[in-house]
Amino acid sequence: MVTEVEAPVKGPPYVDGVALAGVRKTFGDVVALDGVDLRIPAGELVAVVGPSGCGKSTLLELVCGLATPDAGSVSAPAAALMPQRDGLLPWLSALDNAALALRVAGASRADGRAAAHGLFATFGLEGFERARPASLSGGMRQRVAFIRTLLAGRPLLCLDEPFAALDALTRAQAQTWLGDALTREPRTVLLVTHDVEEAVLLADRIVLLSPRPGRVVASLDVEPARPRVRTDPAVVALRERALRALGVDR
Repeated sequence: MVTEVEAPVKGPPYVDGVALAGVRKTFGDVVALDGVDLRIPAGELVAVVGPSGCGKSTLLELVCGLATPDAGSVSAPAAALMPQRDGLLPWLSALDNAALALRVAGASRADGRAAAHGLFATFGLEGFERARPASLSGGMRQRVAFIRTLLAGRPLLCLDEPFAALDALTRAQAQTWLGDALTREPRTVLLVTHDVEEAVLLADRIVLLSPRPGRVVASLDVEPARPRVRTDPAVVALRERALRALGVDR
């Protein structure tokens, strides 16, 4: 998927990853993003962090082709979007919800279920295949939604604050399984989060956005090896560095 308006991407095509060049997006008189440049190599997990209303979700929509920039260019491979809410259909079982992307793509019910079933044990959901969403915890619902996103088979995963609605303990657990999952199933990932610590624990690189209109104010490489621990001095130092770049005094 390539969407272009006015300015081309500078340099050779970035077909194996994501490239935004000079991106501007407005909604009426509101400028959501202004002059955003961002490149994500194939296989890298980039977390975009910024204050509420800075255009993080708009950035994801542009990358996924759900919106068009008013200026600049966006180049990205086919993307699967996991929004903030799990979006599970209440009348389907957990297994059929997980297989939904395959069913939409034309797979038979049996093939979709077989593919999804293979991931249920991996994600700690074995035995809950027939459960309806209402009987699952928030963390379990998010795991079902993530399996559905993985099974879409897209080279790029766009995750829009996927754990924002979870309590602190469940969120910490979810961050652990997501990190493990992406180690097993490497993809190019664009993660939007307002949680700096989450970004440090999961990402290869953190991109920090200014208050609206969103602009890139810093890009920080995350060097500690995975799995990362919140109390690791290197993790703590990077979190504090990111907060300072965002203008947050601790």
